[in-house]
Amino acid sequence: MNTVPHDSKPVHNSRQMRGRDPNETHRVATPLELLFDLTFATAFGLAASQFAQALAGGNYAAAFVGFGYASFAICWAWVNFSWFASAYDTDDWIFRLATMVQMTGVLVVAIGLPRLFASIEHGTHLDNKFMVLGYVIMRIAMVFQWLRAAKQDPIRRRSCLTYAVTISIAQFGWVLQILVGFPPIAVVVSSVILLIIEFSGPLLAERKSNGTPWNANHIAERYSCFAIIALGEGVVGTVAALSAEVDLKGWTLDAALVCLSGVGLTFGLWWLYYLVPSAEELQANRNRAFVWGFGQMMAVVSIVAIGAGLRVAASFIAGKAHIGALAAVLTVAIPVTIYIGSVYALYYYLIRRFDRYHAPLLIGTVVVVAVALVAALSHVNVAVCLAILVLAPVVTIVGYEMRVQAV
Repeated sequence: MNTVPHDSKPVHNSRQMRGRDPNETHRVATPLELLFDLTFATAFGLAASQFAQALAGGNYAAAFVGFGYASFAICWAWVNFSWFASAYDTDDWIFRLATMVQMTGVLVVAIGLPRLFASIEHGTHLDNKFMVLGYVIMRIAMVFQWLRAAKQDPIRRRSCLTYAVTISIAQFGWVLQILVGFPPIAVVVSSVILLIIEFSGPLLAERKSNGTPWNANHIAERYSCFAIIALGEGVVGTVAALSAEVDLKGWTLDAALVCLSGVGLTFGLWWLYYLVPSAEELQANRNRAFVWGFGQMMAVVSIVAIGAGLRVAASFIAGKAHIGALAAVLTVAIPVTIYIGSVYALYYYLIRRFDRYHAPLLIGTVVVVAVALVAALSHVNVAVCLAILVLAPVVTIVGYEMRVQAV
């Protein structure tokens, strides 16, 4: 960052996008990146709220379709910005203003989430107009950034132009899908084609001109920040769902157990996340970044789903959910299982070996989840079932920590 020599005040004059050093040490998330992440906290909060509302009402098809669509839109927007910033963050006034435009687009996407879920629930048509508009806003800035990098970093010009072209083609397709008004089957087919185009961008671009100069330590930290945002949303959502019940009836044992379960799961998931040595392995094996990045998205989405499930459980205890006890417990148990499975999968993919001591830990985790579900089937209180689920990540944490100390 440029500085004024006399008073050391930071200035943000235009700088050349030559690409950051991929081996730059002590590279951490910037204040601007953290501010950018706050817009995604809002988007995740709305997505989790709509997901929980649909689940609590028993509208499972609408819940999963809507949440899947919304989660991909939110995560993909974050991925587009974060990988570019890792490679070309100049922190000049141009980069800052472009980021502000992208933040505006994220908020527009968030505003469109209730319309999306409502349209899926009513089965009329897919109302994703606001979400596509939000993407148009974001991608005008994103394409501008890639074109700027292509002009100012001639060594990686082909990679940058590939990103700009694939993003533009995909976005044109999403807009066309809305304007033409395709029938349902055509919407599904065109969406698959557009998703292939979306995914092809990074695959093609990173094979040209040695790819972009992203920093492994920075990217690993950025994804960890993304996961923390998701974890925070879960805590906020649980408290929000319980607050009305506590105001009405005061603190009950059930309310206390759900609150403690939410905090316990949040802490356990956070601890488990950092058992995977992502930064070190990505630094040594940069070619594994693409699959690793998608695995991270699965982990983050499952964290948000856990937060939504805790809201559903709180609504069930308050007598506001139209589902059974087992279904209420499953809304938490399924994403917890997916999250733990994704952490192990990421570990195996990066390390490329199977540690035998993982087998009993996985078996122990399955047993914990099974006990919670059997308890729900046996009419054990839902709050108690959630308290049992807290032990699912604990099995791996305790096993890992004890093994490390023994070594």
